[in-house]
Amino acid sequence: MKAFIKLFIVFILLTLFACTGQKELEITTGFAEVNGTRLYYELAGSGVPIVLIHGNFGDRRYYDGQFEAFAKSHKVLQYDVRGYGKSSLPVEGVSYSDHDDLKALLQYLGISKAHIAGFSMGSGIAINFVLTYPEMINSLISIGPWVDGYNSPAVEEIFKDFEKISSILKESGARTAAEHIINAPFFNPQMMSSNIKNRISEINYDYSFWHFINEDPRRYIDPPAVQQLDRISLPTLIITAEYDIEACREIADLMEKTIPNAKKIDIANATHFMLMEKPKEFNKAVLDFLEDIKD
Repeated sequence: MKAFIKLFIVFILLTLFACTGQKELEITTGFAEVNGTRLYYELAGSGVPIVLIHGNFGDRRYYDGQFEAFAKSHKVLQYDVRGYGKSSLPVEGVSYSDHDDLKALLQYLGISKAHIAGFSMGSGIAINFVLTYPEMINSLISIGPWVDGYNSPAVEEIFKDFEKISSILKESGARTAAEHIINAPFFNPQMMSSNIKNRISEINYDYSFWHFINEDPRRYIDPPAVQQLDRISLPTLIITAEYDIEACREIADLMEKTIPNAKKIDIANATHFMLMEKPKEFNKAVLDFLEDIKD
């Protein structure tokens, strides 16, 4: 009996030790009242900040596989762009720019300089931000890259498909529009697992589609970012994938050729949503890149 009690006490002590050794990640959430809008944000970790900007039709949840992983070595900020997720919708007829919203958010949170990572639409925002406020950037990470002003037959294919969204919204609603998007041919949906498609759909179902039912009041930089890529002198990581959108693969090649300090990574057996499909490989590529940069 005494031996049993001793073993039980040892078990309890080991359990307590294991629990205290696993510190739960502290996440700060809130709304920043900036630039006449409310931006929802989540902040965790410590160290040199990295900002995660999500892609179109979704929100910060695209980075579910990165937020906690990156917070082990960096202060990580993810937020919902105006008109997406929990952030406020734009106001019809009131112009704004996503890169100015980002600047205001960083100033609100007291972040003077950061690594900036943008996925898809977020890549366009990140590049505009880098070109406008280079003093606030340590590095640029462009994922499933997009840059404003680029055009090609592959881009025209995407916008041709987008033109169908308004009528789908009127006839069948946002849920059907979201399902149309995830099954669009340029996303190579046949290469996605059902789990990934379902997760993307869950996120996209929450999108308001405000930008498709209202005249878009967003402002972009002039001249367009695609004409200014050679001005980017910061360390740049470009991440594309074997089955990425064709236009994004074109942009990845263009960025690699045009940006002096650019490095391109091509993830095999993954689509535009490589950060969700291959999180371990994707995270390692980003963290290795950041490790090589002298902050």
